[in-house]
Amino acid sequence: MSEAKKLRVAVLVSGGGTNLQAILDAVDKGRIKKAEIVGVISNNPGAYALKRAEAHGIIAIGLTPKKFGTRDEFNEALKKMVDSLTPDLVVLAGCLLQIPPTLVRAYPNRIINIHPALIPSFCGQGFYGLRVHEAALARGVKLTGATVHFVNEDLDAGPIIIQKAVEVKEDDTPETLQERVMREAEWKILPEAIRLISEGRVSVDEKGHVHIAE
Repeated sequence: MSEAKKLRVAVLVSGGGTNLQAILDAVDKGRIKKAEIVGVISNNPGAYALKRAEAHGIIAIGLTPKKFGTRDEFNEALKKMVDSLTPDLVVLAGCLLQIPPTLVRAYPNRIINIHPALIPSFCGQGFYGLRVHEAALARGVKLTGATVHFVNEDLDAGPIIIQKAVEVKEDDTPETLQERVMREAEWKILPEAIRLISEGRVSVDEKGHVHIAE
């Protein structure tokens, strides 16, 4: 990638878009210099994340499965929509969709996800949103956190790029823990992962382990 060419990033979201906002802020403040957000797609046409994108002059697309006869038709439309943005990287920033295998295969080690726990803890089927933090508190862990990982065809099982730990406090509720994990981990490591990838510093070896060059 030449100095002039920026990494083209498409972002998939489902809700308010606080992780998207963290990425936009990092770009605006110059912490991410070699990447640009070229489009935001949400499976929820009413998602506030789309308004955040529009406010930045970024293509914002609502694409709900409810408008399609079958899930396969939706998956095909989603892939076409992503392809139309010609992204170098696809970022799942609070995206509750299970990404179809056809999309994963089209972008090997080019889709990343943020998960609100330290994988392999509290991940996989059924672990999303507040459920992750409810499970962490129920187990009584002293540390939780967030993980950015590449996406493969197995849920939350792709190569781990960055993790950041967050302290669990005695009086935490799922809501207070969720807020702290977002503020202290998610909003920091997702933009950082994009920065590292845009600078060509991230590689994956044959064992599926990620290496970050100095």
